[in-house]
Amino acid sequence: MKIEIWSDIMCPFCYIGKRQLEKALAEFPNDEFEIEWKSFQLDPSITPQPDKDVYTFLAERKGISIEQSKEMHIGVVERAKNVGLDYHFEKAVISNSLTAHRIIHLAKTKQLNGEMEEIFFKAYFTEGEDLNDASVLMKLGIQVGLHENEVREVIENENMFLNNVQKDIAEAQEIGVQGVPFFVFDRKYAISGAQPLETFLQTINEVKK
Repeated sequence: MKIEIWSDIMCPFCYIGKRQLEKALAEFPNDEFEIEWKSFQLDPSITPQPDKDVYTFLAERKGISIEQSKEMHIGVVERAKNVGLDYHFEKAVISNSLTAHRIIHLAKTKQLNGEMEEIFFKAYFTEGEDLNDASVLMKLGIQVGLHENEVREVIENENMFLNNVQKDIAEAQEIGVQGVPFFVFDRKYAISGAQPLETFLQTINEVKK
């Protein structure tokens, strides 16, 4: 079964959805699954703002108070905790995910894109890493098994794998993706959002029929 996942590594629900899918797949130990991660940017216009915390950033974007923003984030932290994830929004660094997506496509050429997604998610939501910092991207790329020179080349050449990212985003628009995470199972069924485990199990069973 092929599962395509449109995701943005700065989307908190995408990491939660990843965990829910993994738990569902563990219920089918005798089945083979091909996972293909596809790029999506919730907001391509974001400019790196390492000196601004996410609470203030969201408050300004949505026209709400910082207190309201913090309350919204607390709810997300609880949802993450329920699937075993440890979010630290107080450490998160506002950045644009485009370069990270291009590195994921580099990793994809070596069948390491799933591992790269995981490392980027953890770096952003748990460890407070700046994903617009070249040294951080280099470190994380090497950590997953990519060669230092390859990662550096992608960072320095803004056109490398850009078409791949744009193609993924265009495909998402063509099939009507409104937000991420978005999971497509054998091009038969789709799940939008970080749905409960039962939804993933039901969908996989439907596709298997």
